[in-house]
Amino acid sequence: MVEKSGDVATTGPDKPAVVGSGSPDPTAQGTDTEGKLAEVLADLVSIERVSTESHFFNDLGANSLVMAQFCARIRKRSDLPSASMKDIYRYPTIRSLAAGLTATTPSPVETAQLSQPVPATPPAPVNSGKTLDYVLCGTLQLTAFLAYSFVTGLVAAQGYEWIADGSGLVDIYLRSVTFGGIAFIAMITFPIAAKWILIGRWKSHEFPVWSPTYLRFWIVKVLLHANPMIFFVGNPLYVLYLRALGARIGKGVTILSRQVPVCTDLLTIGAGTVIRKDSYFLCYRAHAGRIQTGRVTLGRDVYIGEKTVLDIGATVGDGAQLGHASALYRGQVIPDGERHHGVPAQPTEINYVRVAPAECGTMRRTGFSLATVLQLFLLYIPLGVGGVYMLFDQIPTLGDRLNPDTNDIPATELLVDALVVSAVLFFGFVVMGLAAQYTLPRLAALAIKPDKAYPLYGFHYGAHQAIARFTNIKFFAWLFGDSSYIVHYLRGLGYDLSRVEQTGSNFGTDVRHESPYLVSVGSGTMVADGLSVVNAEYSSTSFKVSRATIGAHNFLGNHIAYPAGGRTGENCLLATKVMVPLDGEIREGVGLLGSPPFEIPRTVERDSRFDHMSTGDELRRNLSAKNRYNLRSMAFHLSLRWLHTFVLTAFGLVSLRLYGVIGHVVIATYLALTLTFTTVYFVLIERCIASFRPLRPQLCSIYDPYFWWHERLWKVPDEYLNVFNGTPFKNIVSRLLGVRIGRRVFDDGCYVTERTLTTIGDDCMLNAGTKIQCHSQEDGTFKSDHSTLGAGCTLGVGALVHYSVTMGDGVVLAPDSFLMKGEEVPSHARWGGNPAAQMPDAPGGTRGIGPAPAAATSSAGDAATEN
Repeated sequence: MVEKSGDVATTGPDKPAVVGSGSPDPTAQGTDTEGKLAEVLADLVSIERVSTESHFFNDLGANSLVMAQFCARIRKRSDLPSASMKDIYRYPTIRSLAAGLTATTPSPVETAQLSQPVPATPPAPVNSGKTLDYVLCGTLQLTAFLAYSFVTGLVAAQGYEWIADGSGLVDIYLRSVTFGGIAFIAMITFPIAAKWILIGRWKSHEFPVWSPTYLRFWIVKVLLHANPMIFFVGNPLYVLYLRALGARIGKGVTILSRQVPVCTDLLTIGAGTVIRKDSYFLCYRAHAGRIQTGRVTLGRDVYIGEKTVLDIGATVGDGAQLGHASALYRGQVIPDGERHHGVPAQPTEINYVRVAPAECGTMRRTGFSLATVLQLFLLYIPLGVGGVYMLFDQIPTLGDRLNPDTNDIPATELLVDALVVSAVLFFGFVVMGLAAQYTLPRLAALAIKPDKAYPLYGFHYGAHQAIARFTNIKFFAWLFGDSSYIVHYLRGLGYDLSRVEQTGSNFGTDVRHESPYLVSVGSGTMVADGLSVVNAEYSSTSFKVSRATIGAHNFLGNHIAYPAGGRTGENCLLATKVMVPLDGEIREGVGLLGSPPFEIPRTVERDSRFDHMSTGDELRRNLSAKNRYNLRSMAFHLSLRWLHTFVLTAFGLVSLRLYGVIGHVVIATYLALTLTFTTVYFVLIERCIASFRPLRPQLCSIYDPYFWWHERLWKVPDEYLNVFNGTPFKNIVSRLLGVRIGRRVFDDGCYVTERTLTTIGDDCMLNAGTKIQCHSQEDGTFKSDHSTLGAGCTLGVGALVHYSVTMGDGVVLAPDSFLMKGEEVPSHARWGGNPAAQMPDAPGGTRGIGPAPAAATSSAGDAATEN
């Protein structure tokens, strides 16, 4: 979503045209620069002339897409100063723009504080290795996966057989506790041992992707991501786990982010620091064909807000704060006691720690950790491990599959068994899951009072965590999202949605919160995907929950963290990745874009083209038709997901039968077969829905049947793609899904929404958390178009590329940047910020985009780690 509201009137999906020449006198005289700028704009929008006093949006009816193309044409003119989209919004007439561009005031990107000034250097060459290295690395990664699956299957089988030898319920329980406990400890300690054996102690260095060093790096990264300790985020035990991996972490640190740091020896966190959820502090990044590792240093009593990115080399001083939706680029420093926010971060006066401290000493943290361990070992582990045995023991149909003496079972009987078991498991989860979501969290919420500070790591904190986990199950938001039924689902959870003006697309499929009982959304508001309601406040010793209120008739773009106390009221447009302000007057009737945010027009004339479809009797007819279509889509996808469960269940029953004949190897085979089938199955579903044809650029109403079909396409599950991150197999699957992707692309977790509208060149580096979004939904209008990344491009951690974007060869987009729709980035340029603009050249990755210093480069790569 982008964010000026809407596009201009068009004569076709890809032919923007200004709706008028503006009310001021078109013959108004101006300077030479003004004349040239007016000439460029007039040529772009195909009119005779543009007045120097005409407002781009109010008078000319232009929008961000047209103005992005205007900026691109200006950049190609050597006789004109360069302009960014932020300049366009700041100076919305030719006259003011000419005056602003000739001024000497640097942009916030240019003035972002660095650790030290540095001279400019040429772009780093892209070096992603040879194709032979690429293929060999993928082969070894596959071998490692199969070996791990075999060992896992062997251990699981031996454990089951030992538990089955028990006699009586008590004996089975004790054996389940013993085996489950040992297995759990082994799963925790194995990644730690693998890190110290394969890597030793991480150093600030770099090495080529697909190299032997990269293979070791990948193995450690995958093991860390698969470690069950990820479920202990927010618990003092997670801090102990990171210390065991080499991280230097002080006392009283609270980490709420599930983004696991990989190069942990390079992570330093001082005592009393708080890191909120969805924050990236990985201590590595991919750049120009290499993996670069570097330090992330946080002092004492630091606060890191939600949806933030800390690039390698970032430093935060004692008592400093980094606000939500912000980023620190490489080499940036927040001095002691200062508060910064924005992309890249800049000084602010806002205090982001908004809860009073409480008593929370070492004894409290130790007691909470001990209670967690006892609960895990005495309840959850025996329930999970022993429950599997009891399931086979009490259901003869399943138990017989493990008996090698059982006669061959007919295929029809096996299919019937798989049908019954899968239906009970799948639809039982749907029914029981909804019932649990609507009841258990409400009981826990009775113990927590709004706006009251509670100490961390106690009964109230445990209740708060349980509420967040139970009410944020992704499956149900996926099922009901992008339809009228999401409103009823969220109300059932506890959302206050006032008097709903149903649109059929009030919320997307990704809506999260920390407490659903303290979320208010005004009438007529529409929300795209990726909303995270931040209605809990944390310090290093305490937390509280507060009501977050989103005003009426708002439109929220993608990937927004909306905090309690956000200073927005009614009729606001909140652009994609915008930082919601916490200070100043309440904004109403405006749009907000960027981080830190600035005002843009709420609407333009072009937004009214589909208004007749969303009012009166036509709205009722359209909404009724959309509801019926969405209901069919929900039933369709539920059936497909159950069919997937059925096939995996059938595979499992066959594996059980073969286990009694050929032994342990069948479990490893089942794990590999499950992954292969899941991938092929969902790839085929997505391509079949699209009739194996590429998408075409669209501009339509949300009440157009095409849009309903597109929503159906969005619902195809794609979580399985994360398994392939950092491997050549991710590129193979992307090609199968329709992405036009080049050779040796490194994809560490890039999410592409419209695959067949996306082109990615050879040797691109796509970092973790990046997104390529080839569509925009703005109020009641949907638009999609192609986006192209040239060869050797790098997308920094958490960066987002919008639709109708063209990036030349070798372009670097800095971490957490938002490259707006319509931007044309010239080859080898370095862009960053939110919204993104051209950045000054800087070596050493200062400002998050450059190469590592030459002294730290290893051609072989093996010197990047110390054994």
